[in-house]
Amino acid sequence: MILGQTTRKNFTQNPKNDILSGLTVALALVPEAVAFAFVAGVDPLVGLYGAFMMGIVTALFGGRPGMISGATGAMAVVMVHLIQKGNEVGITLDNPVENLGLQWLFITLLFVGAIQILAGVFKLGKFVRLIPHPVMMGFVNGLAIVIFLSQLGLFKETVNGESQFMTGQALWTMLGFVALTMGIMYGLPKLTKKIPAALLAIIVVACITIFGGIEVSTVGSFIKDGGGEGLQGTLPTFQDQIFTLFYTLQGHWDLILSTAFILAAVGLIESLMTLNLVDEITETRGNGNRECVAQGGANILNGLFGGMGGCAMIGQSIINVDSGGRGRLSGAVAAVALLCFVLFGAPLIEQIPIAALVGVMFMVVIGTFAWSSFRIIRKIPLSDAIVLIAVSTITVWKDLAVAVIAGVIISALVFAWKNATMIRARKRIQTDGTKTYEIWGPLFFGSVQNFNAKFDVKNDPQNIEIDFVESRVSDHSALEAIFNLVNKYEAEGKSIKLKHLSEDCKALMYKASPKFKEVIVEAVDDPRYHLAADPEKFTKPLSEYKL
Repeated sequence: MILGQTTRKNFTQNPKNDILSGLTVALALVPEAVAFAFVAGVDPLVGLYGAFMMGIVTALFGGRPGMISGATGAMAVVMVHLIQKGNEVGITLDNPVENLGLQWLFITLLFVGAIQILAGVFKLGKFVRLIPHPVMMGFVNGLAIVIFLSQLGLFKETVNGESQFMTGQALWTMLGFVALTMGIMYGLPKLTKKIPAALLAIIVVACITIFGGIEVSTVGSFIKDGGGEGLQGTLPTFQDQIFTLFYTLQGHWDLILSTAFILAAVGLIESLMTLNLVDEITETRGNGNRECVAQGGANILNGLFGGMGGCAMIGQSIINVDSGGRGRLSGAVAAVALLCFVLFGAPLIEQIPIAALVGVMFMVVIGTFAWSSFRIIRKIPLSDAIVLIAVSTITVWKDLAVAVIAGVIISALVFAWKNATMIRARKRIQTDGTKTYEIWGPLFFGSVQNFNAKFDVKNDPQNIEIDFVESRVSDHSALEAIFNLVNKYEAEGKSIKLKHLSEDCKALMYKASPKFKEVIVEAVDDPRYHLAADPEKFTKPLSEYKL
């Protein structure tokens, strides 16, 4: 009941702005979906259908109202090899199958969707919280650069059958309309925010070129230059033939499943990162696990009805938010409007100048890039600066998923190294001759070596006490280190006592050997925390733990 009330509120709280921003996003989605379809090597309509289905499902059921999903470049580049391989196999069959690569893509999307739904069901979306801030800044910077570079391809024209960058009058005309679009988007919000600046800019530039008879590159010419026939299409149809083509996958399941896992990972990482970014912009909080399920459902629908699949789109999401779109209605309007363009409005949409859409995306680039990173780069720790630059560079060089994973790994290694050096041991001799080691800092796999170096087993006195009151035993490696240390002292015939261990630690040690009841000192002020260790690993008697 509460969920239903929340969903209705997300549809009714801001209808005017949501509808206008949705229309703006739909116009910007057209060239993006077409361009990514060309990247993947499929028909433009497959990209447009994919954008529609991703958009409508995630708008209605996703975990982040106002976020836009569609066909994306990050996933398109992963699809290329699968589609090419499928087409090659299709030619060699006894009964050749035309466009078998596309059918393989639809089959793969069924697995992609299933993986993403499982990620949501098992609540893996929460792990996006583990992404450090430098990785987030590197992500937005790298993505802004990628969006900028992708727009440069729209400054090309076909001359004598070859694609080359514009020169002369065509280039200056293009730049002029790009500048006009950006000027309107910059200046209009200072006058009024009742009309989305991006939508008005597109309409103004389109009217100037259409009614002024100015020859410019348009959406229609862009599609034809890429080998497409146009935007006009029908409703997506059920792809029942994919179920009869499973026999063609024999010997190629490794390609299908590996591609599915990569696509699922790329899609979820980009979607959850975009969700985090929109959360920051709107100062609200989305539901990552719900978004995982919605993304998976949308990709399954794509596989069944002939779309190329996709994930959240940071550029279009920012356009939507900046244009005033905050609710689910904005995403739904964008998706439905995109389908209407395909069904009814193709001739009109094909006349929209590419320059207007490029100008909108350039403003997105300016708004997306974290310009503050230049100011803080010398003020943050060197390791964070390296992570920020590395993630930005890898995003441009490889792709978003690789960049984010690399950034998280680098940050985790730096964190582990810093904590590994924090282990300390304060030594003192008590009045009865007992030597006490007071351990400070976290004890885990990274600090075990430094921990072992603190003790002088051979030269220590007969009675030893190790106090963990200012430490924290964190994992299996730490417990093994304590086991081995106890073994070493007992092998030397010395008495050792352990103080202030947590209940988890004590339970595992008692399970390993009853002798530990004589070693561990019970106290009312023992700490309480859980540790990452497998209880099954500590079922051996103490004597079996090797020195």
